[in-house]
Amino acid sequence: QLVESGGGLAQAGGSLRLSCAASGGDFNEYAMGWFRQPPGKGRTPVAALSWGGSATSYAESVKGRFTISRDYAKNMLYLQMDALKPDDTAVYYCVFKYRGAIAEIMTDSESIDLWGQGTQVTVSS
Repeated sequence: QLVESGGGLAQAGGSLRLSCAASGGDFNEYAMGWFRQPPGKGRTPVAALSWGGSATSYAESVKGRFTISRDYAKNMLYLQMDALKPDDTAVYYCVFKYRGAIAEIMTDSESIDLWGQGTQVTVSS
């Protein structure tokens, strides 16, 4: 089970940190990532982290502003979001894929094994 937290309202230029708590298993061999779904639009990948923890990938729209990280010991995934823009307004979902490649997370959402329920992020101008 994946449970996101940390969403809320922020002003443009501000920061938020999303967290995703995983329970019910050993997730050390899972690649992880974040998706988002803006109002009235489809889900798109935001960032991914390899299951070894050494590689990351980001959508062009968030590069240099968002940082994905994980805590293996706590089974936690994070997304640090800085320099927020109104276009970042969306429901954010954490995802896990067993021994997945980060390219799979960023390009093949149907291959993802686990999805969280989502947390709302709203950025005001």
